[in-house]
Amino acid sequence: MITRLLVANRGEIARRVLATCRMLGVETVAVHSDADADAPFVAEADQAVRLPGNTPVETYLRIDLLLDAARKAGADAVHPGYGFLAENAEFAAAVTDAGLTWVGPPAKAIAAMGDKMAAKALLADAGVPMLPTWTDADGITDFPVLVKASAGGGGRGMRIVREPAGLAEAVASARREAAGAFGDGTVFVERYVERGRHVEVQVFGDVHGTVLALGERDCSIQRRHQKIVEEAPALLPDGVRERLHAAAVAAARAVGYVGAGTVEFLLAPDGEFFFLEMNTRLQVEHPVTEAVTGLDLVRLQLLVAEGEPLPLAATPPVTGHAIEVRLCAEDPGQGFRPATGTLHRFAVPGVAGEFTPTRGLRLDSGVIDGSTVGVHYDSMLAKLVVWAPTRAEAARLLAGALARAELHGVTTNRDLLVRVLRSPEFRAAEVDTGFLDRHDEVFAPLLPPDGVPLAALAAALASAAARRSAATVLAGLPSGWRNVPAFPQVARFTGPDGEIEVRYRLDRAGTLAEWSTHPAAGDASGDNAPTVTLVGATHDRVALDVDGVRRAFRVHRVGSMVFVDGPDGAASLAELPRFPLPTVELAAGSLLAPLPGAVARVHVAVGQRVAAGDLLLTLEAMKLEHPVLAPTDGVVADLPVPAGGQVDTGAVLAVVNFEEDAR
Repeated sequence: MITRLLVANRGEIARRVLATCRMLGVETVAVHSDADADAPFVAEADQAVRLPGNTPVETYLRIDLLLDAARKAGADAVHPGYGFLAENAEFAAAVTDAGLTWVGPPAKAIAAMGDKMAAKALLADAGVPMLPTWTDADGITDFPVLVKASAGGGGRGMRIVREPAGLAEAVASARREAAGAFGDGTVFVERYVERGRHVEVQVFGDVHGTVLALGERDCSIQRRHQKIVEEAPALLPDGVRERLHAAAVAAARAVGYVGAGTVEFLLAPDGEFFFLEMNTRLQVEHPVTEAVTGLDLVRLQLLVAEGEPLPLAATPPVTGHAIEVRLCAEDPGQGFRPATGTLHRFAVPGVAGEFTPTRGLRLDSGVIDGSTVGVHYDSMLAKLVVWAPTRAEAARLLAGALARAELHGVTTNRDLLVRVLRSPEFRAAEVDTGFLDRHDEVFAPLLPPDGVPLAALAAALASAAARRSAATVLAGLPSGWRNVPAFPQVARFTGPDGEIEVRYRLDRAGTLAEWSTHPAAGDASGDNAPTVTLVGATHDRVALDVDGVRRAFRVHRVGSMVFVDGPDGAASLAELPRFPLPTVELAAGSLLAPLPGAVARVHVAVGQRVAAGDLLLTLEAMKLEHPVLAPTDGVVADLPVPAGGQVDTGAVLAVVNFEEDAR
């Protein structure tokens, strides 16, 4: 029996495993990098061991350090989570060889499924349907195709190629990304199915020979080939579910599978399906399966690892519908560029439970108020999971909770997720892996441009109320009140579309006598401007009557940043100083780092002529490559950071001088 478990992972993953261990009375050990020393998962474990360094290669991917941590803490078992070394056969074998219990499938099964090409050959012999696959790019004549990494998962090392001309660069780029993420740059190519759905089956096996399918999930809505919306059960044509489950069980039996695993399939529009890969671990999206079956899959993992039989003899019945979204620190409007910073507030309303099976709204989060989101790890902050009797109810509840969440300090994909859940196509279950490519409208922020002036007004009024509450002289007068009312109060902010100036005047009774905003792009002072009356204002709450409808705004200030959450959406505003300090003027044509990272490769030289869209250099951050492209035709004037150099946000990466004759 397991008495003390080391969790060889971090963040939300570690917290999920720790939660079940607490319920079962199992003692826990966390491991952490220096960057994670103050993370919530470290505080929640019974013991914690430091892994010196910050990057995954220095810390969470070091088998020797993890085994040494288990020895130091007296752990008798290791759970790999569902990232980093979770699908590493060498780690599984090393844990077993050290006399510890491995909470996962046998090393042999991990190795068999870890090489995707070998796995395809093995499972094809077991009767599992396969897509056409190539290992020699020169032999490919049927496009479009998908370049895939042979090791690992999570969408890294994947590229869609629609024309032969782009194949060589896609293969090279996929190899680099796969090597950086998994330590193995091997790639292969599959036929790409347009309008396909990504459907996966949760399988579970025990040492007594039982292998079951515990239901399926639809994970079709993806960005960068990574899932962001998952649901269970999948809506499938008649007869497909039974065939899917049978194929998944056959795949698991073919490798002598024990523990939790996921067999992933591509479902074509005609109802045919094809094997994609098998993930020999628990998946990020496992909570939707837990929600509709009532099972705790981590508990089952621990029981199976202890040699117990699965406590069920057949596929469990499914009740209701569950949907999960991955809330990530990224900017969908900038190609899903990862975001960094301090999460000043992380609050989701209506949460019924965390980390273990819950009816209603469940939150699995790796962050709390004050957490720092850095560049070393994946951009996912949390998962929100909802169960409801019907799919429509689940989508509505989840969208509402997301829309009302207070997420301050770091750019997230929250607005995109809400728009996806509320879209007519999603409600009609018209989803596939190309959903985001076809629906540009879901990339628009929830707060429309004409809603920014009201948010800025609320921010200004809350700031005025805060100053008034702190006043010690003439505290009974409204902030900014004057005997001569011709001069309004003025507050200036930087908003989502640039600078916005708010002018307002309060009368002797503290009533909003007039207000306006500038510039015209956010003008609220024209003929169509709403009639606004101040109902009440404190430092963190502002109520406004807008054309006869009362609207409440929640305001949170951190330094010069003001975060406003209103009924139409959220705005992040930076209040500008009345007397700004001089700043350094950048050279014309400067290209700045969008986030901290390392320059992986420089593709051009100083003095070289480039065309708009040419690749200048590649920045690596949060395990992904970010291309830096020439914004215009011109000549490269400066490349201040060499390959391998580290940069902070805003650092100059290159300078391109525009020349009309550069073409």
